[in-house]
Amino acid sequence: MEKTSNTTTIPIFSGQNPGKRLRIYIGESDRWRGKPLDTAILEAIRAQGLAGATVFRGVSGFGAHSHIRTTSIEVLSVDLPIVIEVVDIPERIQRALNAVFPMVQEGLVTLEDVTIVKYTHRYLNPLPVDRLVSDVMTRDVVSLKPEMSVSDAWQKMIHHEVKAMPVVDKTGKVVGLLTDEDLLDRGGILHRLSVTLQMPEEDIQKAIKSLSETSLTVADVMTQPVIKIAPDDSLGSATQKMVHANLKRLPVVDARDHLMGMLSRLDILKQMVELPSQATPKNVANGTGKTVRDIILTELPTVAHDDALGQIVEKFVQTGTHRLIVVDDDNHAIGMISDSDLVARSQPEHRTGILDALRKIGKPPAARVTAEEIMSPGVAEISPDTTIIECVNKMLRENRKWLVVVDENGSVQGFVDREGILRSLII
Repeated sequence: MEKTSNTTTIPIFSGQNPGKRLRIYIGESDRWRGKPLDTAILEAIRAQGLAGATVFRGVSGFGAHSHIRTTSIEVLSVDLPIVIEVVDIPERIQRALNAVFPMVQEGLVTLEDVTIVKYTHRYLNPLPVDRLVSDVMTRDVVSLKPEMSVSDAWQKMIHHEVKAMPVVDKTGKVVGLLTDEDLLDRGGILHRLSVTLQMPEEDIQKAIKSLSETSLTVADVMTQPVIKIAPDDSLGSATQKMVHANLKRLPVVDARDHLMGMLSRLDILKQMVELPSQATPKNVANGTGKTVRDIILTELPTVAHDDALGQIVEKFVQTGTHRLIVVDDDNHAIGMISDSDLVARSQPEHRTGILDALRKIGKPPAARVTAEEIMSPGVAEISPDTTIIECVNKMLRENRKWLVVVDENGSVQGFVDREGILRSLII
């Protein structure tokens, strides 16, 4: 379908979506206010913000008057049959039908149910899906051995500040993936990597020593089998695999499963902002691309600026998030708190209590500290009408995993993250 809308946002469909198909049968000679009727109908449909419409010119046919019309040289007609076909979601089709119904003074109009499996356009999706994974992946990758102790593996993660590493056997074959979440669930560590990095060195070494007393190895706790991709896979298929598996990164392997690199969400998002400026033609209509409004997450992990430490910790535990938005009395975002901020900015005598509370094995200390005192002031804000590619640019430029979505009055409406952006690119 040709993209023609200039009034509303057009969804990019994928999956099983109910739709309607509108067909209008008219004659080539039909007119509307001095214009060919098919042209007038197209303009009316476009004004209603539909995804597009297609006009078919028949080679022959007959209508209500039983006159056969044909493109044959012997019986050349100037009134060949015309069919206009439109497919869209039911609400938009109804708007189109209301607009064109009075215009069809002689002809046929039909309406039927269809299933929209996919609708997209190269200019609506800024991801260069045809690029090879080998052109995008990170090649300098730190790996682990399956026989390595969890203590040594954790030390290596801390040293390199990397929270996910591929596991490679003696032949170079990828046999698993180890993340800090794996170590939290099955390996015996007490805190995520970002929180651990904010702890005093003495506490970190004490935790590593305690971990060394276990006989667990990387092979015992790693994620396996691991989902892998090939260097000659397309970026589009790799992104789809990553999103469907709800993963943040994938190992890239050759035909023998030997490690060649890693592909992360960040690697993918960087490709969107490196596209040449001429990639999107100037004549693509406004409102046809996805915006932040289409991917906003509205279940807000917020705390009030004057909430106390106990309330903050409780919100972290309740939501399962690692970041909270701090809002003032007018619901304006004034800062952000991460769980690692709690550790880094708390008094030494309160740190153990906070860590225990985050692990749900204790209550936070009764400290007289508020969210406004702990937070990182200022947040990266974005409008709901911002395009996806502009959103990615801002996210990468300001090194943010989240952007807070605010309305024209600055009131917080929700947030967007990397996962939501990637998901929007494959549907």
